Amino acid sequence: MDGPVVVAHPVRDDARVRVSVLDTSPIVAGSTAREALQRTVDLAALADELGYHRYWLPEHHSMRGVASAAPAVAAARVADATRRIRVGAGGVLLLNHPPLVVAEQFGTLAAFHPGRIDLGLGRALGGPQRVADALNPGPAESFSSRIKELLTHFSDSDQPLRATPAQGNVPDVWLLGSSTASAHLAAELGLPYAFAYHLRPAEAAAATRIYRETFRPGRTLEPSIVVSVAVVAAATEERAEWLARSIRAKALSRSRGERILLPRPEDATVDPAIGPGPVLAGAPAALRNSLRTVIAETGADELMITTPIHDHAERKRSYALVREISDTLPPRA
Repeated sequence: MDGPVVVAHPVRDDARVRVSVLDTSPIVAGSTAREALQRTVDLAALADELGYHRYWLPEHHSMRGVASAAPAVAAARVADATRRIRVGAGGVLLLNHPPLVVAEQFGTLAAFHPGRIDLGLGRALGGPQRVADALNPGPAESFSSRIKELLTHFSDSDQPLRATPAQGNVPDVWLLGSSTASAHLAAELGLPYAFAYHLRPAEAAAATRIYRETFRPGRTLEPSIVVSVAVVAAATEERAEWLARSIRAKALSRSRGERILLPRPEDATVDPAIGPGPVLAGAPAALRNSLRTVIAETGADELMITTPIHDHAERKRSYALVREISDTLPPRA
């Protein structure tokens, strides 16, 4: 596939804020789920070459514009197609699955790709209630109890139900959220925390502060925060705003109760009165300042970039620019 000419960045172990990728495998206008998933593999290979830290795939169901529905399957393909980058779910929606099955899936992934697999856990249903009912028709259990059950499957202790592939093959487990409730739970369980700034930016500062202040050492000894941000980068402000028309039009459509595929910029209908929304769009200098602001607000150790651009080549160029910007972001505290 066409893409930018890039120079791989060295893997860094310094204190600078890392950057990672959140990829929903978007089915844009004029494309198919198959094309979206093939583009995911292509983008992952680029992210690996550029020196991004991790590559996460979410779980969504019955959404016509999202091909990422089976993160364990997609993560296996992406891990096979890359060499260094961490790969995983961002995240598995645990209320939809038996914890034993999730442990078996991600234990298997960790066995094939030791030291490279992440398991992000989310509370949402990932689609309409009827889809969740079809996925999990049994009695409801609390999210926290399912997490605790899942974690036992990765321990070496003798369990009545044994997730055999998970024994000795343990992914990094994260808790995902977009509220102060998820922050409290991540802190209570001693798990690293990923906050969806691209969905609820107004909640980010409070949630990340609560997480740090109430954190109890558990599976990780110190608090660790990833913040996901929607970013559209281009060589000029004008080009970035043009590319961002697609996601702004989709957001406008959603606010009206309509569902559309991500349109081409030239086909996008936008409303300037609504404002820019949570998408950060701009040339490198402006984006650098915007990302520094996000880091200052949240104390993020890592930024996870999601880039809703219709054209795949332009999307890859945006990720290449963001990776260049990341080398000038402030060191982690």
